[in-house]
Amino acid sequence: MKKIGIITTIILVTILMSCNTDKSKPKAENQETNYTEKKPDTQAKYLKPFKSDLPTIGLLMYNGVLQGEVIATSDVFAKPTVNGEQIFNVITIAETENPILTEEGIRIVPDYSFQNCPKLTALFIPSAYDMYAQVHNDKIVDFIKEKNNETKYIVSNCAGAQLIGKSGIADGHKIVTWIGGGIQLQKDYPNLKVQNDSLVTFVEDGKFSSSNGNLASYVSALNLLEKMTSLEHRKFVISYLYLERLQNWNN
Repeated sequence: MKKIGIITTIILVTILMSCNTDKSKPKAENQETNYTEKKPDTQAKYLKPFKSDLPTIGLLMYNGVLQGEVIATSDVFAKPTVNGEQIFNVITIAETENPILTEEGIRIVPDYSFQNCPKLTALFIPSAYDMYAQVHNDKIVDFIKEKNNETKYIVSNCAGAQLIGKSGIADGHKIVTWIGGGIQLQKDYPNLKVQNDSLVTFVEDGKFSSSNGNLASYVSALNLLEKMTSLEHRKFVISYLYLERLQNWNN
């Protein structure tokens, strides 16, 4: 009988200890969950809201795009005023919302696809080293034609001029392309007034402007920025980006 009593006592103690242990587990889990919920959203402070009352700058993208020409435009237009105010919506657009792979190997997720792209004030068309796929992509060409009907400005950089030529939207207007690409561009699209790319870095004709691309993409972006804001804001952005330092490269 004593043995049975001892065994019963051991069983009861074990059960009570198990119950106490089980109750403590949810408490620990709840504490961990609460801690997780209180962690700050590290992305939130970098998100710039889309404001329908602001001009919208659209950056066209596709696989193989030269990312520097996309970044140059976003560098310029995403900067706030001297008072810290957002003055533009800057968005990336591609055929679909799937990530695109740049020439340099960086994956970028577009903000919008051709189907849900909002109304644009300006469209920037960058380039790739091989434009064959883009020029022969009817969806890209049709998108450019469509946006030409609503935008106030269309800008091409480097070989993006080939998409301008293919779309036909700038026939009769001056345009410049990458250094060494002008002769072929004129041959392919005789209705364009192709400028001498060995002498001309940037050209503007009506709503259309273009540059040699790469770092010259900052020239086309800053030119349009000044037209849409002021010379003072252009100077502020240049100082913000330290671009004047490039004028004294050896210092």
